[in-house]
Amino acid sequence: MATGPIVTLTINPALDKSSNVDRIVPENKLRCDKPTFEAGGGGINVAKAIHRLGGNPIAIFTIGGPTGQRLHKLVKNEGVETMVIETKQWTRENFHILETSTGFQYRFGMPGTEMMPTEVRAIIETLEELDPKPSYIIASGSLPPGVPIDFYSKVAQIAHKQGARFIVDGSGESLRSASESGLFLLKPNITELSQLVGVDKLEMDEVDDAARALIIRGQCEIVVVSMGAMGAILVTEDQVEHIPAPPVQPVSTVGAGDSMVAGIIWTLSQGKSLREAVRMGVACGSAATMNAGSELFKMQDVSKLMDWLNRYSKRYSATM
Repeated sequence: MATGPIVTLTINPALDKSSNVDRIVPENKLRCDKPTFEAGGGGINVAKAIHRLGGNPIAIFTIGGPTGQRLHKLVKNEGVETMVIETKQWTRENFHILETSTGFQYRFGMPGTEMMPTEVRAIIETLEELDPKPSYIIASGSLPPGVPIDFYSKVAQIAHKQGARFIVDGSGESLRSASESGLFLLKPNITELSQLVGVDKLEMDEVDDAARALIIRGQCEIVVVSMGAMGAILVTEDQVEHIPAPPVQPVSTVGAGDSMVAGIIWTLSQGKSLREAVRMGVACGSAATMNAGSELFKMQDVSKLMDWLNRYSKRYSATM
């Protein structure tokens, strides 16, 4: 069982505003329901989910202006321990709308504001000075303007020095750069996996070989390929296993990937097996899709879906 804290890092957070409307009609004034506000950003979502599972993570993130102060308050209200780096520019806002007549969800993501070099350095120094040393560092989310593309690679080097397992949930060049420094775990979808191995497209029967190629290159130890309603594929140097997704009626996909990462890492931190951890990740990710907006998951839903996964596993093993 891991002894140091789980630390999450979010350098491009957002104040997420969600509402419902009967139908979206061009040019008309649309009457929306009262909005709800959530603290958004990959690492923040991971921290909230780990806390909901019973962990005590530390969420490190940037805040700026009134939107940043409101976001900070929302995270603290969740009971999550925080360490914040203040920025000159205001924290961005995102907007999610659910069209109730169709069930369609519309997600409007605003660009992150530019960070100053001194602010980037403050994040690095905060990580370098962590005490006690973390057991896991989870960096999740995009990089805002002003942050070098190799930023996550630098965080990886800090994690290695501290003896922490480093996980990145991102995309594009920042993810590629981080993987070249050697990660503990990668959680790409199939498109992101294709980009990492340098091909335009992967067929399903090519996914495990592509994931293992990353491991052989030393880019990571574990790959968990997320496949939405199809579940996930767990790949290590000597293991390949498909973890199915329980059947659920999805309402929103916001936070599902972050919930999956949280379930995996929290379970590993409890000394459980990798197989158990990925099942918990799939259960948490699936449970998150059952709720509107960016609400993440309810524990009772996670418990029911884990029961389903355990029963499915027993039935599958009995047929082998």
